[in-house]
Amino acid sequence: METIIKNALKSAKADYAEIRIQEGVSTGITYVGKELEGIGENNTFGGCVRALVKGGWGFVAFNDIENLPRYVEMACEQALFVGTQQSQLARIPKVTDYVKTKVDIDPADISLTDKQAICHKYNNVILLSRNIQTSNVRYVDSHGTVYFANTDGSFIVQETIFCGISLMAMARDGMNVQQAYQSMGDLRGFSNVQNLEGKCEEVVKRAVDLLSAKPVSGGKYTVIIDPKLCGVFVHEAFGHLSEADFIYENAQLREIMVMGKRFGIDALSIVDDGSMAGEAGYNKYDNEGTPTQKTYLIKDGILTNRLHSRETAAKMNEKPTGNARAISYVHSPIVRMTNTYMEPRDYPFEKMLSEVDNGIYAIGALGGQTNMEMFTFSAEEAYMIRNGRIQEKVRDVVLTGNVFETLMNIDAIGNDLKIHGGLGGCGKGGQSPLRVSDGGPHVRIQNVVIGGR
Repeated sequence: METIIKNALKSAKADYAEIRIQEGVSTGITYVGKELEGIGENNTFGGCVRALVKGGWGFVAFNDIENLPRYVEMACEQALFVGTQQSQLARIPKVTDYVKTKVDIDPADISLTDKQAICHKYNNVILLSRNIQTSNVRYVDSHGTVYFANTDGSFIVQETIFCGISLMAMARDGMNVQQAYQSMGDLRGFSNVQNLEGKCEEVVKRAVDLLSAKPVSGGKYTVIIDPKLCGVFVHEAFGHLSEADFIYENAQLREIMVMGKRFGIDALSIVDDGSMAGEAGYNKYDNEGTPTQKTYLIKDGILTNRLHSRETAAKMNEKPTGNARAISYVHSPIVRMTNTYMEPRDYPFEKMLSEVDNGIYAIGALGGQTNMEMFTFSAEEAYMIRNGRIQEKVRDVVLTGNVFETLMNIDAIGNDLKIHGGLGGCGKGGQSPLRVSDGGPHVRIQNVVIGGR
C-alpha cells in the first residue's frame, strides 16, 4: 500500500496533495421493543485524493486503487480550475508512523452470536417493567485502518477499534410518555458493553420516575449541572464557536472571539485534546497528518486558542492544532473537535449544593440546539434544590441563554471530572456522526433561564 500511494503522489502537479485510504469492518445490532430490527457486518474500502493549486482544492473519492494515478490527476485538474490565489498551509512535521490501537478485549474476538445475545439480554431487562412501553438497544463496533500520505513526505497508518452501546427505555402512563437514555462508547474495547444490567435498570427507573415528576416552573434559577451536561454545554455552546473555519468566515464572530478577552472566572479553563488515548475522540494524528495535542481554548478565564486545520492556521497566522477531521474517505477534512472538556477545580459537589437556597440540579442532555452564541438544552432529568438539599424530581427542564453570559455566570467548578463518549457523535458540514468525547465536573451557574410550564 505504501509503495502504491507514494508512487501515485509523484505525478501530482499541485502545490500540495494527499491521499487517504480507509479499510475496515463494522458490526451493528439493533433491538426495538421485542423485535431484532437489524444485525449484520459491513466491510468498507475506499479512498480519496485532495490537491491544492493556487488556493483552490480538488477532491476525488474512489473505491478502487487500480486507477490511483488517474484520481491524483483528476484532483489536481479540479484544483487548477478553481484556484485563483496563493496556497496557504501551515507547516507541520514530516512523519512516518504506524499507530496500533490497544484494547482490553478486541470486539473482533467476540462472535456475532455472542454480541447479539448480550443485546438481547439487556433488551429483556428493560422490557421487564410493566410501565415500559418500548425499548431500544443499539450496539456498534468497528475496526478500521487509515493510510495517509502527502507530498510533504509523510506516511502514516492509524488503526482504530471502536465499541459502544446505547440503551433507551420509554415509559407510558396514559397520554404521559417519558423516556430515558444511556450511551457509552470509546476506543477501550469490548468491556464497554459488558455487565450493564445495572445501567439498564437505571434507565428504566429514570423513565418510570419521570411519569410522576411535575413540570418545572419557568424562571431564573441557580443551576448545578452534572459532568455529562457540562460536557454537552462545552461542546455544543462553546466548542463549535472555537472552530477556526467558522470564525474565519464570520465577521461577527471574529469581533467576539478576540484572543486575550476574558470569558469567565480565573478558575475556568476549557480544553480540546485529541491526544487522550482511549477516548472516543482520540487520534494520534488528524486527517491531514498533523499531530493532535492538548489545546486550551480558555485558560484561567481568558480566550487563548482556537481549533485549526493547516489552512485555517496559515490564514489566521496561528499554529495548527490537529483538528482537521473527516468522518470517512468520501469527505474532505474540516475543523472538528476531538475530546472537549472543562477542567476540574477544587469545589466539592456537596459544598456547591449546600450554598444553593433555591435552584435546580440538571443531569444529562436529551438534546438541544445552538444559534451563534445562543443555546437551548433539554436536561435528561432534574431535581429542585431547596435549602442546600436535593428535593423532588421535575421534568421539562430546558436551559436557555447566551453562552458568553453563561460562562461569566459560572461561580463554582467541581473536582469530579468525567469524560463521556457514546454512540452519538458530532455533526457539522454534512458530516455526522463524528466520534468525539466531552465532559467536565459539576458546575454551578447563576441566573440561568429555565423554560417550563
